[in-house]
Order: sequence, then C-alpha cells, then structure tokens
Amino acid sequence: MRLFIYIFLVVVLFSCGTDPQQKNIDWNQKKSTDFNRELAIQQDLQIKMYLEQHADWKMTSTGSGLRYYIYENGEGAEAVVGLTAQVETEISLLDGTQCYKTASDEMEEFVIDKSDIESGIQEGIKKMRVGDKAKMIIPSHLAHGLVGDMDKIPPLSVIVVDIHLIGLVP
Repeated sequence: MRLFIYIFLVVVLFSCGTDPQQKNIDWNQKKSTDFNRELAIQQDLQIKMYLEQHADWKMTSTGSGLRYYIYENGEGAEAVVGLTAQVETEISLLDGTQCYKTASDEMEEFVIDKSDIESGIQEGIKKMRVGDKAKMIIPSHLAHGLVGDMDKIPPLSVIVVDIHLIGLVP
C-alpha cells in the first residue's frame, strides 16, 4: 500500500511540472477583438456566397448578423418575450449537412428570450407570427460559438435554420 502511495505522489509531483516546450500565449483583449472581427468578416463572406446559391431567398439582415426570410406567412399572434414558442425546426450547416430535425409527430418548446436556445433563433422568432415559416442564417456568435454544441454542430459554424412557428402559449 505504501508503495502505491509513493508512486502516486511521484506521478502527481512530476505531472504538475512545467513543460519546457510549452509557450506562453500572449492573448489580450485587442487580440480577442481582432480575432472576432476577422471571424465575423469571414463568416459574412461565407453567408454571402451561400446566398448567391439561394437567390430566391429574400433575406433581411439585422444589426447582429442574423439573416432571416419569412417564406410562408401565418395569420396568428406575434411572438413576444415571455411566451412559450412551439416550433418545428430543421438545422443544417452551410454545406447542407443536416444536424437536427424535429420529428414529424413532435414539436419543440422554448420560452422566448428566457431559455438557452441559440440567441439567433431567439432574435429571429420575435420577427414571426403563429403560422409563419422562416429560414434563418445564424453566424456562429449567435449560434454555438467557439465550441459548437459538442455533438453535431462543429465549433465556429454558421447554421441554417428552417423554422415553423406552430403556436404560442402564455
């Protein structure tokens, strides 16, 4: 037993040492800002190239970078903060890879602006009425950001969301 404890302590002590090959990364607010600015420019170009292939989509851009297009108009109530949205969604990447799709006999629910749904979807849903169907192109900073969703959406990915607002519940 003592041998085990001794080996354990030796391993812990040596594993906590500094690696001479490891370099200090000088990351600061300016570098972070520059990185984010460059990423936004790159993703904006990716989105513009994608939209050239979908010229029939009449996208509206918001100041945040979200692009949305309501392709089927409903006549129901407007989506507002605090209501529970009942939706069907299909989420894919710009290359067409489908990541998620609501099952045909189900719907998803989330409280508008009070849940952990992507901020791009939160912003876009508030532009919709019950019955609307919309397409949204959401840059990574409004979707899953630097880490992706740790499942099907890779880090720094722009996503395309096809969403149908089925209902609103108080």
